[in-house]
Amino acid sequence: MYYCKNCGEPYMSDEAVMCVRCGVSKGLGSNYCHSCGKPVTPDTAICLNCGVPCNPPTTANAKSKLAAGLLGIFLGQFGVHNFYLGYTQKAIIQLVLTIVGYLLCCVFIGIFFIMATSIWGLVEGIMILAGKINVDGNGIPLTD
Repeated sequence: MYYCKNCGEPYMSDEAVMCVRCGVSKGLGSNYCHSCGKPVTPDTAICLNCGVPCNPPTTANAKSKLAAGLLGIFLGQFGVHNFYLGYTQKAIIQLVLTIVGYLLCCVFIGIFFIMATSIWGLVEGIMILAGKINVDGNGIPLTD
């Protein structure tokens, strides 16, 4: 479970992109530990409560917003952009729905599965490029 680094409130899920209490994007802030939710000072290197590093995320591991957005637009039905960003559970759901859709194409209902996952991927790709989804699965902000 992750906690908001700005207000200390726990996120509803690991795939949350922002805090529902304070509205700050996941990974931003320096007032609370992201692992245990206890208050820390902004210059704290390691949380004294749980021992997790509290340094702000580096851009060394940052993913590209452009790459993620284009993957979402062109390969979104397979969940490639979510695999890239670290949202593995959502990516597997998209991949399974697409495979089931292709297997059920001969029964005609599979076309709806394929259309739904294609639209889902397209919308997420546009949201990434527009900045609505601006962090990866670990809470590290995407680079431009």
